[in-house]
Amino acid sequence: MSGAAAEWSRANQRYLMAALDVVRAALERHASGGAESRVDAARRALDEAAAGLPGVPALATLCDTFGLAPFERDTLLLCAGMELSASFALLCAEAQGDGQRPFPTWGLALAALDEPGWAALSPEAPLRRWRLVEVGAGPALTRAPLRIDERILHYLAGVRHRDERLAGVVQPLPAAGELVPSHRALAEQLAATWARAAGTGERLPALQLCGAEPTGKRAIAAATCGLLELDVGMVSAHSLPLVPGELDTLVRLWERESALDAAALFLDCDASDAPDPAREEAVARLIEGVHGPLFVASHQPRRSRGRPMVNFDVRKPTTTEQREVWAGVLGELAPTLNGAVETLVSQFDVTAPTIRAACAGALGRLAAEHEDPASPAELGEALWDSCRVQARRGLDELAQWIETTTSWDDLILPEPQRSVLREIAAQVRRRSVVYDRWGFGSRGGRGLGVTALFAGESGTGKTTAAEVLAGELRLDLYRIDLATMVSKYIGETEKNLRRVFDAAEEGGTILLFDEADALFGKRSEVKDSHDRHANIEVSYLLQRMEAYRGLAILTTNLKEALDTAFLRRLRFVVHFPFPDPATRAEIWRRVFPGAAPVEGLDYAALARLNVSGGHIRNIALNGAFLAAEEGTPVRMSHLLRAARSEYAKLEKPLADSEVRGWA
Repeated sequence: MSGAAAEWSRANQRYLMAALDVVRAALERHASGGAESRVDAARRALDEAAAGLPGVPALATLCDTFGLAPFERDTLLLCAGMELSASFALLCAEAQGDGQRPFPTWGLALAALDEPGWAALSPEAPLRRWRLVEVGAGPALTRAPLRIDERILHYLAGVRHRDERLAGVVQPLPAAGELVPSHRALAEQLAATWARAAGTGERLPALQLCGAEPTGKRAIAAATCGLLELDVGMVSAHSLPLVPGELDTLVRLWERESALDAAALFLDCDASDAPDPAREEAVARLIEGVHGPLFVASHQPRRSRGRPMVNFDVRKPTTTEQREVWAGVLGELAPTLNGAVETLVSQFDVTAPTIRAACAGALGRLAAEHEDPASPAELGEALWDSCRVQARRGLDELAQWIETTTSWDDLILPEPQRSVLREIAAQVRRRSVVYDRWGFGSRGGRGLGVTALFAGESGTGKTTAAEVLAGELRLDLYRIDLATMVSKYIGETEKNLRRVFDAAEEGGTILLFDEADALFGKRSEVKDSHDRHANIEVSYLLQRMEAYRGLAILTTNLKEALDTAFLRRLRFVVHFPFPDPATRAEIWRRVFPGAAPVEGLDYAALARLNVSGGHIRNIALNGAFLAAEEGTPVRMSHLLRAARSEYAKLEKPLADSEVRGWA
């Protein structure tokens, strides 16, 4: 505590003690018929204490904030005296005559204090409305014990802390770090909006921060409050009580807190997407109930029942701003990276905190692995890998991460299909050149996403091809089961898909939508609302795929079931043919790792099995376990047993012609 603050605290406590002495004198006057001169002397002492104050005392601030009349002020002091002075209990018992009530009551206050008024007892009067005092159980309202609220008691004593009843719901919002210019300009605009509204005397509008960038919203809100010298607390929509009475209590306590310490509330609705009418009602009631400064963070704009709301779009830092953040964090290392920063900016659409975290992670890893300074190439690779890790956070709960260990050598496909896959990789790798440097991206985001359909029977290599692309491009691959994305509730499928794309945007992740025909079957003729909604779902996904800055791959076993209008909007369509005998033989040759012991395998004979590559791998793996159990190399006899098991699983007869001469 600074010297000035400590002096104010001591002076404030002297003033509070002087104010309590006025109430003590009034109690003595009522209890024993004491002279009015004792009260007058206490009031003069209070005036002297006020004259020596270096600032406004907490008691005066509280009275002005909540509009307390002199009688209400003295009633509050009567309750505070019980906590701060041992003599007040005895005085209360004497003043009430029966010796059985050593505590303040409304009856005592009305009888002993100056300028009494019955209206002060009303639940809507300041003392009870703002929960400055608590009314206990008693035989009558005027005989029930009164107690000062603990938060108010500490405030009067000059001790500042947040009400403990808010601690589990309202969390502190961290102070904003250095904002990028676009976010700093938005914070200044938000501050000006509230400052102008406060100057007119109108109710402050809620400031609604929309978009898919939660980190930026919080930083902008914190910076706005810094400009206005406001404290700020954050509450999640998921933590709001759903019982109306409990919610009203929370709102009232926050309103009191905001008034005492000049604080704004940040309502985080970013994760509140599930269809929950009770939760939506709680959010709406809080927005209407909080009259002080309020931020509302959500993906899409919310409607307010009556409170004015001003909407602002919060976007991630621009590519120029990201480039500047990278350069600032890396410092003198940035010019040595030979264009690696530009590559990072083109691939990863990240915030300033994420850039700082990625740099810290990369530099820390290199320091642990190398005694000497890392080369520019090593630093560039470490930064790339660190960005991949940072960008994973939002997707792990929405999709399945696939670890990529395959290479082009593991992919057995005809050359035309391999050529298309290489073209896909080239477009992802060089999109920054074409879109940014050559200007193709300046005409809008539609159609800039690299989209592909992999069509073919199960086990023909569709997922393997996606893994190969991810390994080639050094990007993460996430598998999304479209069957789990589709919801019977109107609008929920779009929300599910939106969460996936929003989370993937940061790292340009490769998205593999498996079993595309679950959603993209032939769109039906519109006969009812369900048909219209199904078409809306398809249109929404097409729109997001076309605007997605990464690679989105769809897989299907039934290409003919897909709408031709949908196929026209895909940039690449790759057909994965069922492997012919020559291809199957090549798959058999490559399916066994170099360390696996094999003996007497006839790949031409194995190729007679009329199965796809996925089933070949299953047979090889199961045969390897059979050989390992026997302690021998993998032989044709082991693969025969494994083939019979695989065919039984497929409920498919194993023809003698396929396995003749194996054993």
